[in-house]
Order: sequence, then structure tokens, then C-alpha cells
Amino acid sequence: MKVLLVHNFYGSGAPSGENQVFEAEENLLRVHGDSVSVFRRHSDEIRSLGILGAARGALATCWNPWMTVAIRQSVVALRPDVVHVHNTFPLISPGIFHAVGEQVARVLTLHNYRLFCAAAIPMREGNPCTECLDRRSAWPAVKFGCYRGSRIATLPLAASVAIHRVMATWTREVDAFITLSEFQRKLMAEAGLPLDKVHVKPNFYPGWPPVRQWAERRPCVVFAGRLTAEKGVTHLLQAWKAWGAEAPELRIVGDGDLRVELTEMAAGLPVNFVGQVSSERAQAEIAAARLLVLPSVCFEGFPMVVREAFAFGTPLAVSDIGPLPSIVEKNVSGLVFAPASPESLLREVRAAWESPDLLERLGRGARMEFETKYTEDANYRMLMAIYDQAISVCRARASSAGQE
Repeated sequence: MKVLLVHNFYGSGAPSGENQVFEAEENLLRVHGDSVSVFRRHSDEIRSLGILGAARGALATCWNPWMTVAIRQSVVALRPDVVHVHNTFPLISPGIFHAVGEQVARVLTLHNYRLFCAAAIPMREGNPCTECLDRRSAWPAVKFGCYRGSRIATLPLAASVAIHRVMATWTREVDAFITLSEFQRKLMAEAGLPLDKVHVKPNFYPGWPPVRQWAERRPCVVFAGRLTAEKGVTHLLQAWKAWGAEAPELRIVGDGDLRVELTEMAAGLPVNFVGQVSSERAQAEIAAARLLVLPSVCFEGFPMVVREAFAFGTPLAVSDIGPLPSIVEKNVSGLVFAPASPESLLREVRAAWESPDLLERLGRGARMEFETKYTEDANYRMLMAIYDQAISVCRARASSAGQE
């Protein structure tokens, strides 16, 4: 298979799961002997330019004519079977799908909901919001300034959503979409994607990591992620405060806007802020813990920490929202609690913590999930099946056009 991978890397100053997935899939294809070429752009190109860079990014969001020319030249030179796009924001732009041409299969991985949601995460004022998806209109995003709390910053993203709806980019110019969960597949289809072109392929964990023996694990709970409102860390600390002196150590890995507020909340509690660390260190924290808590209050895609917990045999406690309860099976690989409810979180986690045999069994269930669903081999088979279907759609379209 000859594949041209396309990705706009986010800024190097902030860790990105999308960047990690892109690099992992690139390596996956190469290891299996496929011919891989890469078309990259980096947000660092504009971040160093300040206001000028922000303006440049805004103008490029919807349609970047230089990128459409560049991608067309790459396709002509490389003649790939598949062009697989991961992220076009902000520099590459969705215009490239029109430039690839109809003789090459076009695949797009949806790491978030940006096709129809200007904020990428369907959330407003601390609650899930699917108004733009339900109404098939980008106007609510502009009205509420959903991107970074600014109408001006939201405008180019909303314009991109609206324009590519009108141009039928997503119904005519993409042969296969990859979503990370069945929940995301259904939601994006309801928002306008052709359901028969939307396929589910979750993230995977490369390699076959060893599992630390339960008795050797640190008696602690870990959270790993951004310290932002949508991750629900405030509710986690409220649960720990209610738990009191008997609560186990809570290790918080990551950084973000809420760091100062959360540090103040955690005063006097058995909570340690590990801070922003390398992915290797973060994974070591997950592998050594007896429980990973993911208290999100938003619709996730497929959090990287979930695949890591599965790989390391660490049970999970997740909020009952979006795709999480379908990924983490209650009482099989983890626990499920009501979103935005410190009381429910505390009740489920404390009951499990006081039953160590249960946690150990859930850890075995988590590892079984990895071995059956989230290995390199399983993921590669899924990816090849999607590529084959995209190529079939492409050929059928070309044949139909030829008959006309």
C-alpha cells in the first residue's frame, strides 16, 4: 500500500494525543512494509509570530491555496493509493480534499468534532453542547464565542464549518472517515456525515508492555491529562475532600489553566501534583497505580490514557458520558460514575478501593481489553480494511464518472 499521511502538528509547547497517534500510525505502516510518505506542517510556524501568526492561521483555516497546490504536487509525484489526513487545522485546511483529485482514495481521521464544532469539543459553560451539530449550523458557535471564549477567534473556524458544508466537502470529497468510537460515529453521522463512509478504529498502544504485579504497585490513584474544565478534575478533588483522611494518595499528572485553583483546593489532602512530564514518565505513573480516574464532563474522542491503562493492566474509573462507558465496561475493566458528580465518583471509587480483590480483577480485565482490541496487529487489520473500503468507493466513483 502506498500511503501519503497528512498532519498539522499542534504546538510543541503542549502535549498532543493527536500528534502521538499520527506518529504511531506512521510507524505502524512502515513496520508492516507499506510505502509511506508524509506531508507535515507545524503550528509552531505561526506561534512565534504573535498577532501576525494568529492572523495567518485564521486566514488559512478554511482554505489555504498554497497547501492545496502543495498537496496536489505531492499526489502527482508520489501517486499514492491513499491520502490519509489526520489534522488540517490551522495551516493545511480542508481545501486539500478538493485538490487530491478523484483518482486517489481520501481518508480522514476524526480526532475530535471540529468538522461541525468550532471549539472541537462540544461543550459550553461546563456542559456538553451539540447545538451546532443538531442544527447543522455554525451560527451558535459565533453567537457564544465557543473557541477560546471569543467571537472573533471563533469566526474563521465557524466559517470553515459553514463553507465546507455548502461545498459538500464531507459528503463528496472524502471516501472514508475514521472515528475513535461508535458514539462518535453516530454523533457525526447525525450531524451530516454519510454513515456508510464512517468507520470505527480506536487508538492502539504500540508494543506489548509488561504488567506490574499488583503487590508491587503503589497504593495510589492517578489522574493524567490537562488541568482544564472539561476534564472534570475539580469534581475529582471535591470527592477526595469528602473522602477525608482515609483517602488514598491521588497523583495528578499534567498541567493546565486550573493548576493554581486545584492546588489551593488540594491543601491538606493526600494529593500530589506531579506536573507536566514526558509521555514515558506519565505512562510509568499509570503503570504503577492501582486505579486511573477519568472524570471528564465532555465528549471525549478516545483518550490516550485509556489505551495506556488497558496496556498496563490498570483498571479505570470513568464518567458516564460520551464514549467512555462503552470503552470501559463496568465491572469488567473498570468503574463508571455519573458525570460532574463528586458524590457518585466517591461512592464508586471508595467501594472499589475498599475491595482490593475487585480492583485487581478489573486490572486483569483491562489488560484483556488491550490484548483483544488495542494491539498493533488488531489496529493494523482495521486500518487496512478501511483503506480497502475507501479504495473501493474511489474506484466506483471513478467508474461512474467514466460512464457519464
